[in-house]
Amino acid sequence: MADENIVVHVTHEAAGKIGGIGAVLQGFFTCPSYLEAVQRSILISPLFTTEGPTESRLGEGGEVLYSSVDGLITPGYSPAFRRLESLYNVGIVYGRRTFFDEHTGVRSTPEVLLIDVRYMDTGMLNDFKRRLFEEFGVQSHLYERLWEYEQYVRLAPPAIAALKALRMAEGRTTILAHEFMGMPTALAAILEPYCNFRTVFYAHEVATVRRIVEEHPGHDTMFYNVMQQAHRDKLCVNEVFGNQHTYFKHALVEAAKYCDRICAVGDYVADELRFLSPDFESAAIDTVYNGVPAYEITRAQKQAAKEKLQRYCQNLLDFTPDYVFTHVTRLVRSKGLWRDLRVLHEIEKGLRAQDKTAVFILLSTEVSRRRSCDISTMEAGYGWPVAHREGWPDLSGGEADFHTAIQQFNARSRNVKAIFINQFGFDQRSCGRQIPDGMEFLDIRKGTDVEFGQSIYEPFGIAQFEPLTFGGLCVVTNVCGCTGFLRDVTAGREVRNVIVADYTKLADYPYADIEDLQQINRKVRDHIEAVEGARVAQEVLGRLPKNNAELDSLICDGYRLAHNMSWDVVVRKYLVNDLARLTEPQPESKNYRKAS
Repeated sequence: MADENIVVHVTHEAAGKIGGIGAVLQGFFTCPSYLEAVQRSILISPLFTTEGPTESRLGEGGEVLYSSVDGLITPGYSPAFRRLESLYNVGIVYGRRTFFDEHTGVRSTPEVLLIDVRYMDTGMLNDFKRRLFEEFGVQSHLYERLWEYEQYVRLAPPAIAALKALRMAEGRTTILAHEFMGMPTALAAILEPYCNFRTVFYAHEVATVRRIVEEHPGHDTMFYNVMQQAHRDKLCVNEVFGNQHTYFKHALVEAAKYCDRICAVGDYVADELRFLSPDFESAAIDTVYNGVPAYEITRAQKQAAKEKLQRYCQNLLDFTPDYVFTHVTRLVRSKGLWRDLRVLHEIEKGLRAQDKTAVFILLSTEVSRRRSCDISTMEAGYGWPVAHREGWPDLSGGEADFHTAIQQFNARSRNVKAIFINQFGFDQRSCGRQIPDGMEFLDIRKGTDVEFGQSIYEPFGIAQFEPLTFGGLCVVTNVCGCTGFLRDVTAGREVRNVIVADYTKLADYPYADIEDLQQINRKVRDHIEAVEGARVAQEVLGRLPKNNAELDSLICDGYRLAHNMSWDVVVRKYLVNDLARLTEPQPESKNYRKAS
């Protein structure tokens, strides 16, 4: 037991994939290198709902072994859990969740612990909040009215107690705090006097920076120029953008400086953390990129997938495009979707001169999956997804706003048309009868000619690179973390498969200091986006394959790049080394500084 390498993942996606962290967990738990290096893993999260049957608690393929919430008091686990449930007045769901990669056949079943913290004992909770303030300066009274903060603070003490009960505090145990959600548990582990926990803050983003970038009209054009100058002037975020401590995520992320190590998913994330506080300048921050899918296909397989996409376009628009462009993403401001339309506007001019056509498929939504019956009704009633109507089950508020931009683009564009599919999934059940028989989600990744992903804030961007292995051109921005990984793999050499847009270049704008840079507004950004968008469009037009030989080259080179950026490479090259350093002999005393 003492020789086991144990990793504890504290995350909101313990019981099912919601977003980017879920993709990372899928990568880890289907990665041979991770499974070889880590003998025991457990996922910990609050229990978000008590609705539904017991067997649904841990998602599809999950196995519930114990659940006091459902009255499943298994004798084998009851002694471990009943005492701490009574002490903290919480409920526990414990079991295993299955992760499976259908392409490689790798399967694993890490443990899962969900804790119902709604009625946690007030005395135990307040004592923990007191220690958070005294030892780390975290002022819970400012944020405890926010359940998004409160539930993760409540999670921490019983989570540590449960790890002890499961005998996961006896070996080489590393707690990975995935984003702000995991930080209270990491801090509770640091406070534990008799356990040898190692703590890692896994920075999938820097929440403080995301908020600034998204809310300022200058977006990334402003922010990254300001941050670069601030580093030179030795200034931190509070000195440049005002006091951020009223933001609960900032308070928890700033406390990551007390962890043994920090893993940042991109180079910019590491720089953003150092911008938070001078304490991060001396913190142990390692860049641990995300992995990207690496599957080998033939030209015939790619062409077959593209032909399905072309048939779908024919069914919807009554013409078969020469090219299919795509963007699969969440409908949020950080994704910079308006930049796609800017670039497509310029591409359309070039295709018109070549007498070529294209269809841009945007697969994005800001709400939950629609029911199949609703999709069928909209499809039959008014021609969804070519036509849309505001209101459920069709357009939500944010979707309606962007659909207006799509309509304007289509009205002005002759050789490129855009289709907005506000539904995730890409088969007949999810997206209607116009989808060709046998089409599946992977076809939109295999068959696309170009995948757009021109984000204003993108800590890594796995989705942007998913078509890379299939020979698709990937258009990303320089602030995307995946761009740094590509640069690391290629030693900075430019590759045909990836087009990097840089919307932070100020060109002929003369800014002398930080105050000037902070004045970069939408008007300035619009000008820079227009110039850079035109350049990106020319790059796309020049790199689209003109014959089979060029397509074969894109497929071959894309797979080779993706293979060198796979999860197996990420774990072997980056993560395993970090875990090894953590389990080396450490000083007896805890490595944290008490707040003044």
